[in-house]
Amino acid sequence: MDRIRIHGGTPLKGTITIGGAKNAALTLMPACLLTDETLSLANLPHLVDITTMANLLAQHGARMILNGDAKDGGHTGRVLELTAAEITNTTAPYDLVRKMRASVLVLGPLLARCGQARVSLPGGCAIGTRPVDLHLKALEQMGAVIELEEGYIVARVNGRLKGAHIIFPQVTVGGTENILMAACLAEGETVIANAAREPEVADLAHCLVAMGANIDGIGSGTLRVQGVDRLHGARYSVVPDRIETGSYAVAAAITRGDIELVGARFDLMESVNKVLTECGVLVEETPRGMRVSAEGRDIRGVDIMTEPYPGFPTDMQAQLMALMATSSGASMITETIFENRFMHVPEMTRMGARINVHGASAIVRGAPRLSGAQVMATDLRASVSLILAGLAAEGETIINRVYHLDRGYERVEEKLAACGARIERIKDTAAE
Repeated sequence: MDRIRIHGGTPLKGTITIGGAKNAALTLMPACLLTDETLSLANLPHLVDITTMANLLAQHGARMILNGDAKDGGHTGRVLELTAAEITNTTAPYDLVRKMRASVLVLGPLLARCGQARVSLPGGCAIGTRPVDLHLKALEQMGAVIELEEGYIVARVNGRLKGAHIIFPQVTVGGTENILMAACLAEGETVIANAAREPEVADLAHCLVAMGANIDGIGSGTLRVQGVDRLHGARYSVVPDRIETGSYAVAAAITRGDIELVGARFDLMESVNKVLTECGVLVEETPRGMRVSAEGRDIRGVDIMTEPYPGFPTDMQAQLMALMATSSGASMITETIFENRFMHVPEMTRMGARINVHGASAIVRGAPRLSGAQVMATDLRASVSLILAGLAAEGETIINRVYHLDRGYERVEEKLAACGARIERIKDTAAE
């Protein structure tokens, strides 16, 4: 397996271009199954998870054409055209679904368009249980008959799905997305209460509207969908990645550097920017995106609690923990979304971080310095948090099992190196 080597201690300065959001792209791609016309997605990131989703859609019968090249180190020129003129297969197999949680998002579109779907129970990062029962109960309210057979979700409906009033007992991003897509082709009105408000959900809704869907309440906790007989093709651009933005913002802060994040959406970063500002970091909007600077600044410890959007995102928890490990004072980080998302803590402590976990909370006492060490990545966001810690640490850090990183960050070594980081990927020649 590839590894990443970092010689830390260099303040990062320069610009980094932010790409399209992985979590948005993985939601938009299955929307192609709702129409027999072409859905064109611009600003598409080039990531392992995107390839996995493309392979899954291809075996359902979708044909794909990739047009354009990345411009200015970003992804603005990359356009993927997806055409599912005919659904040739309604089974999403284990070998593909096990690799990525988002694969379950083909369930709603397949059921709405074809009246049946057979989808393997999903996989992804081992950061805790993320049951799909909320998806299934909502689809049953819409008239679907669902059974679990040999590790597969088997769903059927006679005729069209029926509109329903769905109240999610807890916020579920994937559940909101699955039901939103299914409701577009359902008969009558579907109301989704306690809907996830994440920007990626709003991005999907705007794309569906461009395809001819009738959706009210976009961006709010209640979505109203009037079902239509069919959707058509559309051209749509993926929203910039707020988690990539936040990760590189922390890179500027943890190295006490100064970076402009080109293409970032400042308005989507409110909770992260608030925390960074409380820490003592300068965060400001620029004509091209946003600037993050910690030059000559004392970084203070602050308390953080992860919450559904617009609260602080769970996908930024590990990165902020790395920053807090280099702060003055103490902080408490409480994880309310996933119950097993502190797996990076033992690796950070190997680097000198002073962190104690108590149930769903971690107490972080800032250390004068971190030290380079051999560490192992356990999941996607843990991977980048260890890179951030390595950028700040004295000496050499080797990060093993970085295949997680390639699921969510494109060319991370190149982007950081362009700002002065001493970072390189060590290829696993035995695997070639």
